[in-house]
Amino acid sequence: MAQYAILLYAKAPADPDDLTPEESEAHHQHGQDVAKLGGTMLTAFALQPSTTATTVRGDAITDGPFLDAKEVVAGVYVIEAPDLDVALEIARRNPITQLGGGVEVRPVASGFFEG
Repeated sequence: MAQYAILLYAKAPADPDDLTPEESEAHHQHGQDVAKLGGTMLTAFALQPSTTATTVRGDAITDGPFLDAKEVVAGVYVIEAPDLDVALEIARRNPITQLGGGVEVRPVASGFFEG
């Protein structure tokens, strides 16, 4: 099966501690539902708020996210799915899409690091 990274976008600063218990439960349930939709959850991470980001460009290191934006990457998960249509259906059902955020689905090209 192909692997897809699903990036979650939310309003900045996207602090996971700001989620209500109901929103947290919806995300947990979505993780459980991935298999029912035909995929396999390989890994999933919520990110700390964008205010904790540090950006590196060449030799310059600055506080803050890579870009100044209204929405920031709030989390990422990687799934295996039989095809892009299944991956898109899984992503479409992520609760963040109902909470004012969005998702981006990208096929994983390859793994560069083998631990």
